[in-house]
Order: sequence, then structure tokens, then C-alpha cells
Amino acid sequence: MDRYPEQLWDTLFAKAPEITLFSWYPMAALETIEPGDRDAWKNKSTSFNWDDMVKSYQPPAGESAAPNWGRVAGWSLEQVDRCLGKLGNPIGVKSYKPFQSIGEDYIHNYLGNIGIPIELTPKFPADADIVLLTEGAKFDRAIVAKMKKHLASGKNVMVTSGLLRALQDKGIKDIAEAEDTGRTVFIRDFIGGFGAGKGASLNDSKQDSPAVLFPEIRFFTNDMWPVVRGVAAARGFPIVLMNHYAKGIFYVLTIPENISDLYNLPRDVTSAIKSHLQRDFPVRMDSPAQVALFAYDNSAFVVESFRHDDSEVTVSVKGDHVKLKNALTGEALHELAPVPDPREKHSFRDLPMGPPRTNFKIAVPPHSYMVFTSEE
Repeated sequence: MDRYPEQLWDTLFAKAPEITLFSWYPMAALETIEPGDRDAWKNKSTSFNWDDMVKSYQPPAGESAAPNWGRVAGWSLEQVDRCLGKLGNPIGVKSYKPFQSIGEDYIHNYLGNIGIPIELTPKFPADADIVLLTEGAKFDRAIVAKMKKHLASGKNVMVTSGLLRALQDKGIKDIAEAEDTGRTVFIRDFIGGFGAGKGASLNDSKQDSPAVLFPEIRFFTNDMWPVVRGVAAARGFPIVLMNHYAKGIFYVLTIPENISDLYNLPRDVTSAIKSHLQRDFPVRMDSPAQVALFAYDNSAFVVESFRHDDSEVTVSVKGDHVKLKNALTGEALHELAPVPDPREKHSFRDLPMGPPRTNFKIAVPPHSYMVFTSEE
């Protein structure tokens, strides 16, 4: 039952101008509904409260039926309506997907569900500080030229391994000499950091993450540098590659062969990916998989968990000593003590420093959303 309200809420968080509820017969029929398989979180304080929904139901005169799908929708929309006025226009990492394009299908959904808000556009976003290009961008025959122009203007580009493979004989090697070898490798251990022999483990010390199958990307050392890498049998494989081109930075993000394995990556790996892709973004999350972020142009944001268990999330808001509060309860959050950035000691060819940020820790119940507003 919780899945249905989540679909309604997500549509409204995305600020869709119109919503169609599916479908008419179960919405209108006076048939009893069941709560569904929700035992793992039924006793927790979640955004969809089955008991409160049942109590709110008023059957038509002469009827004694229990709540139907229509009451579930009505109750859920009434609850979310309390916060919609606090949200501005949605924003996200801009990703170019030409009309009628295919390739790495649904990848944006998976990225969204590891906490990266995506703003899809059918036109190349020349104004974006960083643009994410997935395999579908190969349908634009001028895509390499557009990447070069974007980088030359001082902006950044991140391409997925799927697009790299599609363009590796179509001019992308002018930007960076990297290619998909056609081989794959299972990776269980991950390291983040810059430079040979440097870096820190990104493995999850609390659980044994499964091995993930990745395509092997070959690159020339000193032309590109892996800033996130996997290790298998003492050999390194790039997960995020970085290269300076003109005035910008070019990245390659290696996507697992099974795209849903993005959910099986250690949390620190996905957080490292976010730190590059969302370096200047107003808000980003260090979170487990299946926790999503909705961001807005008025400094408000929504954190929503689709998990069956409680989640501890750290949100990083751009700015020094930002004030953050829960928009529904008015509770002010306390900022975490800043952690020194080890990149301060690195050389010119290392990653550029991002803007100052303020961090907060948030406890998110299962299948729930939380709304926050911030100000400097």
C-alpha cells in the first residue's frame, strides 16, 4: 500500500502540472483494501500512516465499507499538500537526452535512487556547470564537438562508460585516450583518492558488499587519473576517471554491467561519485541506496527513503554555517563539525576544491519523506 502514496508524492515533488490517478474503478469501488506487505515498518512513524488513513475515512450514507484506494489517494495528497508551497522549482544535475534516443535505458532512474537528482533535457545544456552524458547522447552526431565547446568554456562534462564505448571510434579520444576493452571484471574492493599508491578504502566496514561486474576501461596514466578505483587481485580498475581538457574537467563514470548493481556499491563509493558530479550543487547526500533527493531553486529540498529500514543520512548544503530546519515541524538541525579536506595538500592536477559546505545528520524512517529549508 505504501508504494501507491509514494508514486503520488514523487509526482508532486517533481512539480508536474497535472496528475492522472490510476485507475477509476478501484478508486471509486466500495471494496475493502488490505495494507499489503508492510510488517517491517508498520509500527514506525512513517509518512504513510495506515491507522490515521483508516480513521479519516467517512463512508457514504448507508455504507459501512472500509477505506478504498480513493481514500488512500485522498489522504496521501492531503498530507503532502502541507509542504508543497514551501518548495520552489525543481533542479538537478542536467543530463542531455536527445529526442528518441536510447541507450543505458533507465539509468537516470537508478542514479536518482542513489541520491542524485537528475534534470533531463532534450537540448544540450550549455549553461550547466557540469553536464552528465549517458549512452543516449550518441544520437547527437555533434556530441563530441559540443563536449569540446563545453569544456573549452571552463565547464565540466561527465560521460558514462556506455557513451565512451559508443564514441571511442568517433572522436572522443581527442578529449581523453580511454576506451572500453570489451572485457569485464568483478570488483569488491574500492579506493578513493588521487595518485598512485594513495587513497583510502571506500569499502563498507559494517557489511560485506557483493562483488560487482564492471566493464574494463583502459586509459593512459598521466593523461587521465582515476579518482575512484576498484581493485581486483592487486590490480586497479577505474570507476571515476578525471582529465583536464582546455579549461574544464572531463570525467568518465564506469557503470556496472547490471545497472541495478549501483545499489550494491558501498555507500562511500556512491558518495564519492556524488562529490564529483555534484561538487557545486546546492545540496548533496551521503546516503545508502534507495534514498532519493529532490532539490529546488529556493534552497528547499526533500529527502525520501524507499527502504524498509531506518536510514542515517548526511546532507551537505552549500555555504558556511547554513541554518537548516525541518519545514513541517520547524525543528532546527545542528550542523556537524567540519571535516578537513585532504585535497588541500594535493597538487594542481588534483581535483579542484568545491565551495564551502555545511553538513547535517538526518534520521529518515522507512518509506518516508522529510522536507527541509535552509538559509545562510
